[in-house]
Parts: sequence; structure tokens; C-alpha cells
Amino acid sequence: MWTRFARLFVIKTRFEACLVIYALAVGACDRGLHYAEQFPGWGGWLLFAACTGAVFMGGARILEASRRDSGERRRFSDLSEQR
Repeated sequence: MWTRFARLFVIKTRFEACLVIYALAVGACDRGLHYAEQFPGWGGWLLFAACTGAVFMGGARILEASRRDSGERRRFSDLSEQR
């Protein structure tokens, strides 16, 4: 029963990954706006940028993990290591 419940929290498709990233982005922008209100000036906007930057890094990782592996290398830098 626990395995069936745990399967609900596994991201299986890229569409599900995009929905998760969207939810993270909305939350990060809301948190960033609170930071901008609490810390006026450059400090608040730097914290806002840090919140959204974390979503960019996490989103890239989520999208990369949800990609189907075709067995081929995907990046040019990966190919250059073999030569």
C-alpha cells in the first residue's frame, strides 16, 4: 500500500515536471515579493533574484531527470570527453 502511495509523488512525464516547476516558480516569486517588501532597496531585490534563480537551477535538474534516456550522449561536452 505504501508503494502505491509513494508512486503518486514520482514525476513521470515532462508535463508533470513543468507543472511542478510552475508551482515552484509561483511560490518563489511570492516569497521574493515578501523579501522586497521586508528589505527595501538592493538587498530585497537580490533576495528576490536568489529565489527565482533557485527555481531555474532546480527546474533544469527536474527536466533533465524526467528526460527519457535513449542511450546516446546529449551534450557536446559529453562527446568531447570520449575523444
